[in-house]
Amino acid sequence: MRVTRQSLIRIAKETTQERVYNDRTIVAVYLTGSLVGEADPMLGGTADIDLVLVHDSQPGLTRQIVRLTPDFHLDIRHRHASEFKSSRELRTDPVLGWELYDPMLLYERENFFQFLQAGLRAGSEFHAPESMLARCRSLESNARRGWIELADLGGQEPGAREVMRFLEAVGEAANSIAELSGGPLAERRLLSDFPARALVTEHPEFIANLFNLLGANQVESSALASWLEPWKAAFLAASERSNVDVRIHAARMNYYEKAIRALLEGETPLGGLWPLILTWTLAVIVLDEPFRGPWDEACHQLGLLGPAFSEHIADLDKYLDEIEVHLDEIAATNGLETSTSL
Repeated sequence: MRVTRQSLIRIAKETTQERVYNDRTIVAVYLTGSLVGEADPMLGGTADIDLVLVHDSQPGLTRQIVRLTPDFHLDIRHRHASEFKSSRELRTDPVLGWELYDPMLLYERENFFQFLQAGLRAGSEFHAPESMLARCRSLESNARRGWIELADLGGQEPGAREVMRFLEAVGEAANSIAELSGGPLAERRLLSDFPARALVTEHPEFIANLFNLLGANQVESSALASWLEPWKAAFLAASERSNVDVRIHAARMNYYEKAIRALLEGETPLGGLWPLILTWTLAVIVLDEPFRGPWDEACHQLGLLGPAFSEHIADLDKYLDEIEVHLDEIAATNGLETSTSL
């Protein structure tokens, strides 16, 4: 079966028709993610269909993964209409702002979507330095909270949950830079797409420092390749647990594995480290031995466990300081308040 962007969009439209017919609480449906972007949505021959369903009552769940084929699935987010605040607030929201700015509208009732988007995109305020900086500072602030939590471990031996908190903070730090020139980076492509975004800042050191935060300077791409089998075993085992993160779903196995393999063979081989270590950590959180052993070894090699972890936490502190300085420089250039005057 030949799958194209157009055929996946057709599935999105058919799914929308079915959901709207069976669920009268839906007030809007839109398609977001790689299918509405300019870049090739396929990575390793796989892709997902990112649908957002907006309800006028509280939905029973927030996210669903629906298998289509081994290589394609629906990733459906359910949002309550109350999440969509005023246009002014949406302009400074680093997630919802971009999600609502330029998706593909598939259904709406009573002009719900068009009214919100019109306010969001009015004039040039969404792209104005003040709005852009507010989105970036929101992400940087979230990352700083993660650092504070980790810095307060008090000598406690870190485990999977602490590593996950560190990864979340690193991801938010990366996106606080990336959002200076666009929307948040896709999960699978975060490390491979980050360099182009960071170069716009004229601070190329942001690139090497991000990779070093994750321990990429400690390993070769061959190490990542050797981790794929134990990663896969943990992923599949965790996907059977009811308490695992929704991203660890059997329908997403190929979505991650084929993407990681494609990245390992591409121009930025270590770009595969992010989706691998992120999903591996999410899986290990709900697993016991023997699945933890290989993950422990990989994290020790990356410096994300053991004595080196405290050094990575300190390096995250420095990285966030560098980001804050750069955001202040942009603010000062545009006559806006800096972090010291906020």
